[in-house]
Amino acid sequence: MTIISTVLGQAFHAVPSSLTQGIPFDDYVAVAAFTYFGVKTLMDASKLSDGDSSGIEEEKAEAEEIVQEVTADQKRKSVVALILQTFSLVFAAEIGDRSFLSTIALSAALNPYAVALGATAAHASATGLAVLGGSFMSRYLSEKVIGYVGGSLFLVFALTTALGVF
Repeated sequence: MTIISTVLGQAFHAVPSSLTQGIPFDDYVAVAAFTYFGVKTLMDASKLSDGDSSGIEEEKAEAEEIVQEVTADQKRKSVVALILQTFSLVFAAEIGDRSFLSTIALSAALNPYAVALGATAAHASATGLAVLGGSFMSRYLSEKVIGYVGGSLFLVFALTTALGVF
């Protein structure tokens, strides 16, 4: 997903300046997207009551339900088949996700190699945390806190991108 979104961002960046008349639309779209995601995430977090982790619990319940649906026959599948199944599920979930769209925006405005490397490292870290400590962390970090941190980071990205444009 990271490579796909990086390539899409570069496609936006590659629009000839003769069509944009020298206006950096890709940068403006990146700033607008980051600002929207930041404000939306902060608003969503502010609507949650303190200690509310219902969203995390819903995700956990959904994941447990999917795991229970795996039949004994599916458990005997090869490792490759299980990897492909996991890849398909995660790929479908990530299309249009904020991280996907953010990577497109970053790639349109910044160095694509740095964006691809940074986004890959971030996804790997987030996935590692989710796999290794998601249950543990959800006991100590509320969804509200996570929302405030995420929304604030989006606004920081919007500001730094905007400063690079102007």
